[in-house]
Amino acid sequence: MSSDPAALIEKYAASGLLQDAAPANIQCWLSESCYAGYHARILELLNGSEDDVKALNEMFWTTIPFGTGGRRGAMGEMGPATINERTIAESAHGLAAYMQQQNGTNAGVAVVAHDTRNRSQEFARITATTFVALGLKVYVFGPHKRTVDLVGEEAAVALTHRSTPLLSFAVRHLECDIGVMISASHNPPADNGFKAYWNTGAQVTAPHDKGIIDCVNAARDIPTVDYDEAVKNGSIVVVGDEIDDAFADAVLATGLSDKRDINAVFSPLHGVGETAAFDVIDRAGFAGVSVFEDHRLPSGDFPNVADHFPNPERTQVFDRIIDAENDTDCEVILATDPDADRVAIAVRDDAGKFVILTGNQTGALLCDYVCQQRQANGSLTSDSYVVETLVTTPMTATIARSYGADAITDLLVGFKYIAKAMDDRGPENFIFGTEESIGYLAGQYARDKDASIGCLYILEMAAELKAQGKTILQRLDELYATHGVHCESQKSIYCEGSSGLQQIKKLMETIRTTPPATLAGLQIAQARDFQTMEIKSPTGEVIGKFEQPQGNLVFLDSVEGDAKMSIAVRPSGTEPKIKFYFFVQESLTAHADLQAAKSSAADRVKQADAELEAWADSVLQAG
Repeated sequence: MSSDPAALIEKYAASGLLQDAAPANIQCWLSESCYAGYHARILELLNGSEDDVKALNEMFWTTIPFGTGGRRGAMGEMGPATINERTIAESAHGLAAYMQQQNGTNAGVAVVAHDTRNRSQEFARITATTFVALGLKVYVFGPHKRTVDLVGEEAAVALTHRSTPLLSFAVRHLECDIGVMISASHNPPADNGFKAYWNTGAQVTAPHDKGIIDCVNAARDIPTVDYDEAVKNGSIVVVGDEIDDAFADAVLATGLSDKRDINAVFSPLHGVGETAAFDVIDRAGFAGVSVFEDHRLPSGDFPNVADHFPNPERTQVFDRIIDAENDTDCEVILATDPDADRVAIAVRDDAGKFVILTGNQTGALLCDYVCQQRQANGSLTSDSYVVETLVTTPMTATIARSYGADAITDLLVGFKYIAKAMDDRGPENFIFGTEESIGYLAGQYARDKDASIGCLYILEMAAELKAQGKTILQRLDELYATHGVHCESQKSIYCEGSSGLQQIKKLMETIRTTPPATLAGLQIAQARDFQTMEIKSPTGEVIGKFEQPQGNLVFLDSVEGDAKMSIAVRPSGTEPKIKFYFFVQESLTAHADLQAAKSSAADRVKQADAELEAWADSVLQAG
């Protein structure tokens, strides 16, 4: 076989072993001196087996972009298609360089945190040393006292993990220009990521995101410094309990009840939740809440989580916990994702069985709780407002308005848009933010979703209801009886690899031009395209325009009699998948009772889900 790399690249591109941007990206890495450290390994793989070339393709076929949650993907040895030393350094360099351009300085202040994932500490150190080499002062976190208690002082030195919302808080508290969270949130163990935060404590939004990407792409020779030396000379400052204490105090200051009589179990899913959410729970005085031991040990392998996939939105995450707590006095189960910015719950029904709530159900309940408590203590005014995204249940806004508060509902997917709305509208009147994917926030201390405040409010709400002789599910039924039954669900279709991008584009193009005519027995009346701001008939004719934030999102709407259904479709900004969101509303006047309305709505969502999946399969099979 030829040892000429250009010839080999051409050969493998012709045979299909190197696809999409892989040939150009490999040639770039071989020809530029900034990648010199990788040249020998690239050449080794090019001259290796077919499996070696396939591995090379996976590392180089694309460049991981910044999406709604930053930069996230599978970890790898090298290449722009994986999260590795180089892509992390490029991300750090681009973020710092852009910030300095905007601020007109060669200095700056940053804070860096990381979760419990494999290589997270390594990537955090790369980020910090890149920042220092560019003239920034950098804060990082020392061991948390709960980590020391759990794994011992020696092991805790290497486990300096913290939560994403604490990073958001720290950016504001330490008056930083930028912040970085090394995390892939709820993704499988193979993944990691780089979340970029601006000086508001929120993830970056336009136009900063594009500017950062431009600086990332321009990065070539990336300077660095020795980490230990930077700590010694004060360029890197290690902070710890003082920030944790301030964060916990800020969360607890948003509390709305002194009721604490509730028995619950908390699972961090092997992530950082014990240092943040459970720390707040404990400080709040919830003596009846314990940590689920099987999920307690910090580990990037997520060993005791079903499928090693630590997403609390997956009902399988709760199986092990429910099995352990079925015969106990546990009333609520809380599970936070590995970076502790989201929380899901399971609660007992009237028969004593655990029921897992959706993010929409929990968000609506919390909105009701916040409004009710604030109304009772006199802090709810006509200027008070809640915020939700376009793919979150409309019941949240309905509940807020029923109390006389306002609701912002026209936001694209991503909690960073909720954070921006807070600052645009004025955080002093913000009372609650929610998104369907189990993310919640209250107060002014952070600009990202926070499982700590979510857990605090869930437990307060449960204790308040218990004092009234009610359960969480009974309160949810009361809300349905007042505001109509709302049933939501979502489905993700994964499209992996280079061909997956084309599949996702194909599905989005088809949903825009030739969507299904009917779903779940309802005629599709119109499609709202948030890319063109056009409302189209089922035949594709433009029948109207609308003004809302622009994004790669399509809504299919149908209204027949007392049933209303909408389906939102969008590609994920952080994972290789396309997401479908189902929204069904049923009026109680069309049914014999509440249970009949709930069953009808659930059946319609289930039918629409199955029919849309079959439609997507037919589109993909047709090529």
